[in-house]
Amino acid sequence: MKYEKIIKWVLAVLFVVGIVFSFYGFLVGFESNGNAPVDNMLYCAYAFAAVAILAVLFGVVVIGGMNNPKSLLKLLLGIVAIAAVVAVAYVLAPGTPAVGYLGDPVSDGTLKLVDTVLNLTYLLFGAAILSLVVGWIVGATRK
Repeated sequence: MKYEKIIKWVLAVLFVVGIVFSFYGFLVGFESNGNAPVDNMLYCAYAFAAVAILAVLFGVVVIGGMNNPKSLLKLLLGIVAIAAVVAVAYVLAPGTPAVGYLGDPVSDGTLKLVDTVLNLTYLLFGAAILSLVVGWIVGATRK
């Protein structure tokens, strides 16, 4: 199967999703019903993300697996590595409430999830900076 055909079909599906949500927005009304405009944009974004993720999964798993079955093992190892990093960030997350917060109470699970996302952000930012520095050093020494 040609990649051009897959890309054309994915773009066609994304176009149809955009048209459907545009008509939905005009039917519901963009300026009325409280949060309808924001909800419409969020639903459209979720649909676009779902189509894109499905297309990537199809391309990587199915087509990549047909062309090179050993690539599926590398993919599995990558997923395990990502899951390990997320698990470490989750274990390190304290889940303590925000200091000085006077609003509605927040569940322990939400606090743990927010701290996990913050830990992942810090960890990945540090890894990106470290990889840039190492790349500059390696590039400078190879010349």
